[in-house]
Amino acid sequence: MAKIPNMNQLMKMAQDMSKQMEDKMSSIEAEGNAGGGMVKVILNGHKNILSIEVSKEVVDPDDVEMLQDLITAAFNDAISKVDEDLKDNLGSSMPGGLPGGMPFPGF
Repeated sequence: MAKIPNMNQLMKMAQDMSKQMEDKMSSIEAEGNAGGGMVKVILNGHKNILSIEVSKEVVDPDDVEMLQDLITAAFNDAISKVDEDLKDNLGSSMPGGLPGGMPFPGF
């Protein structure tokens, strides 16, 4: 029969896993694009915006809605890439995701 870890061991394991997840999330950077690369958004694994680049060609004071749509599309593209990267990286940290084979929430 397998030895069951005590509460202190479980807490230490949880803290170690949390630290590993934090390190991986901080190291992830994903670039989202829209308008053929005229708008770029870079996010980290925490889904915080690191940078936004907007090409001069899409800045039209008479068509602000188009620029807003492009920024939204680039941001959504970046979020999709972060989610995929998190799924690939953090999902492989433990077989099946969370203990007991439960997947990570949101993936």
